[in-house]
Amino acid sequence: MTPAEHDGSDLLAGFSAIVRRDLLLAWKRPGDALNPLVFYAMVSTLFPLATGPSQQQLLLNGPGVLWVAALLATLLALNGLFVSDYEDGSLDQLILSPQPLPLLVLGKSVAHWLTTGLPLVLVSPVIAMTFSLPTEITGILLLTLTLGTISLSLLGSIGAALTVGLNRGNALLSLLILPLAMPVLIFGARTVSLAVAGDATSSGVYFLAGYCMLNLSLAPFATAAALKISNE
Repeated sequence: MTPAEHDGSDLLAGFSAIVRRDLLLAWKRPGDALNPLVFYAMVSTLFPLATGPSQQQLLLNGPGVLWVAALLATLLALNGLFVSDYEDGSLDQLILSPQPLPLLVLGKSVAHWLTTGLPLVLVSPVIAMTFSLPTEITGILLLTLTLGTISLSLLGSIGAALTVGLNRGNALLSLLILPLAMPVLIFGARTVSLAVAGDATSSGVYFLAGYCMLNLSLAPFATAAALKISNE
């Protein structure tokens, strides 16, 4: 094995180890992973009961409600992204690790999405039925929510790193992330609305994909820098 191949395997091993560790911790604390999903389901399903059974109104409001609920549910789980590591001292070990810190925080973001964002995406087609959304838009709904929740997890890791150790980090985290998350919310909800109306949705999907790739490229480095600043 060449030195480059050896370094590559070490990086992959470090990344997979941090993802596996966070998934195991989430498995041991199922309530932390279920809270955002329950919140998302409750907000989405109670809204039709409050607005009435008008199908036209449900079709008009459904995409926006689903996206707002997904955004709030993701924010609900972000504060704990680094808190447990900060409290037990393992955050110091991550920072001092020989593995690149951006790669490790990317692994934590991936684990966060797998335990928070992915369940929201998978349950969305069922919840969409309460808004009488056509089954033909299921594919575009899943695609936009997948791209959007990945971006939210990556953006949220920056805010979680900046607020780790603060007493009222939840409120500050929301204030930091919401401006960056607004494009995801606007384009995600609008793209689903266009799909419901039978219009072209490619521009919205391209934007969400591009924004997701931008966050994937920059957010791990911003999060690593924020962790070092917060830990000083």
